[in-house]
Amino acid sequence: MRRRIGCAFPSHEPPPLSDRVTSFDIAAAAGVSQPTVSRALRGDRTVSAATRLRITAIAEQLGYKVDRAASSLRRGEAKTLALLFFEDPLPDATAINPFFLSMLGSILKTCALRGYDLLTSFQQLSADWHKDYEDSRKADGLILLGYGDWETYRVRLEQLVGQKTRYVRWGSVEPNGLGLVLGCDNIGGGRDVARHLLNRGRRNVAFVGTASDHYPEFRDRYRGLCDVLRGAGLPVDPGLHVDALSSEQVGYDATRRLLARGVPFDALFAASDLIALGALRALDEAGRRVPEDVAVAGFDDIPAARLSRPPLTTVAQDYARAGALLVDTLVRQIAGETTENVMLPATLMVRVSA
Repeated sequence: MRRRIGCAFPSHEPPPLSDRVTSFDIAAAAGVSQPTVSRALRGDRTVSAATRLRITAIAEQLGYKVDRAASSLRRGEAKTLALLFFEDPLPDATAINPFFLSMLGSILKTCALRGYDLLTSFQQLSADWHKDYEDSRKADGLILLGYGDWETYRVRLEQLVGQKTRYVRWGSVEPNGLGLVLGCDNIGGGRDVARHLLNRGRRNVAFVGTASDHYPEFRDRYRGLCDVLRGAGLPVDPGLHVDALSSEQVGYDATRRLLARGVPFDALFAASDLIALGALRALDEAGRRVPEDVAVAGFDDIPAARLSRPPLTTVAQDYARAGALLVDTLVRQIAGETTENVMLPATLMVRVSA
């Protein structure tokens, strides 16, 4: 038996799913046109407040649900964002950096709050790394996390800019940087670690992590350390710098190489917490006590940093705020609003290791 829609406020129960209410049904019940219903449900002020309230009440009583996909299609939007994650493959890399996993949780929550779906993809060497998302209109814009080698990544960003793709990335602001950037004050964080170590009486500070321009965030953390050492009149000893990318195994191996050099050091600043966790194991195996013999500090404040033995002094990046800002900034860009680069402050977290 079909519904009656002649009265403004039907008294019967909401229709079953097999008899779905449409905006045309609401229009008939309200005695207005279907376009008026659409505008009213969007909150369009060209429809009077009284009419908007009446249409909204009818829609609620009929159990009307907005077809978000159809609505987005009419506006030429997917109401979907795509997150592309880039990371260099490492010999022991079986999982994504926990820092980015924490940020991913914030991104997912914010997308849900803003009414967006999220597509995710792990990227390494594909030449058409964004094609399935932007070119096919599966996503309205891209969020980029990680990058591996900056020079390779920069070429990809140039492609996006040339194609007028809307995107925002997490990382460092580079000279002639491409696109919109949100990141952490890596130089400031490196300086904070260096000052803390010097205040604890340490003078021979090793750095485990690459300082290459190919990895700008690690490079900037090293620059912050060097700034403070030079400002204190201390030398920057190349023998106390060991190149390393971000994984526990790499940090372990790099620290063993540092120990094998025989150059004295009483503090170790790791470019990431994962490197620091590997360094703690290498120092323990070598009989070096932390922090008595060697103070150790990391960067990122991943959950494992609080549970390591001893708990790790590190620099926290606000991943919850970062994830929300990435989404909100991209949504504003999609809407045509003016957006700017944002650098979030770094926060020193002092624990037992240093």
